[in-house]
Amino acid sequence: MRYFRFLSTLPAATALMMGLASPTLAAFCSDTGGRYEEWKPLIAQEARAAGVGERGIQALMGSSYSKATISADRNQKSFKYTLDKFLQVRGAETIIKQGRSRKAKNANFYAAIEQQYGVPAGVLLAIHGMETAFGGYMGDTNVVSAIATLSYDCRRSDFFTPHMIAALILVDRGSITPKSQGAKHGELGHTQFLPGNALKYGVDGNGDGKVDLNNMTDALASTANFLRQKGWQPGQGYQEGEPNFAVIKQWNAATVYQQAIAIMGKRIDG
Repeated sequence: MRYFRFLSTLPAATALMMGLASPTLAAFCSDTGGRYEEWKPLIAQEARAAGVGERGIQALMGSSYSKATISADRNQKSFKYTLDKFLQVRGAETIIKQGRSRKAKNANFYAAIEQQYGVPAGVLLAIHGMETAFGGYMGDTNVVSAIATLSYDCRRSDFFTPHMIAALILVDRGSITPKSQGAKHGELGHTQFLPGNALKYGVDGNGDGKVDLNNMTDALASTANFLRQKGWQPGQGYQEGEPNFAVIKQWNAATVYQQAIAIMGKRIDG
């Protein structure tokens, strides 16, 4: 364990980005789960200072240390793969085939998203296919527990604590529940948004008055909104060396992942 690394505040820029107050209280971090229960009431004080309400606090206090999340975080392989290996492991040919079919069957839907946000179908379908096999598997890990575990863990506390605060605010708003499930790092829905991104970029794509990233329309509209807000230039290319490839980099930190989105997206778009 490490007891001497402290989180005195949320990173100011991230807190401002999410519209949250930057808390002034401190919670320790640790490399093991041994003090997780001791940590929860301390981080709850930071959460309250950042504007989290009682439903969110209750969700935090009901969370548990996720060993599955820590295992996944310690064993990420995508950064080590060659591009060819990554495309093979991800099933690129299947994603391209299914992506073309889905685009053909829902041409008006994808055209409407592109008209509103400027992001072509191929990019969205490549992301959708890689993230969850087009919604076939959206995760089996408790979102609040996963993201709280990553906030508690010393590796990237500063990065994940704002996302944990956002997840608790999403609970307050009813967008997720304390039992909501997602990926091992707390990502949500069809295209696996981290909670902070869900809070900032999520949009109501189907017009039912709520943002639900487990709904495909909301998720794909939110993905397009994320890319547009990150600087997507409608009508410009998105291959390496073209203007929008820099925006694709905002979606995932792994170079092979970025390249795969561009390659598969182009083939889906034809």
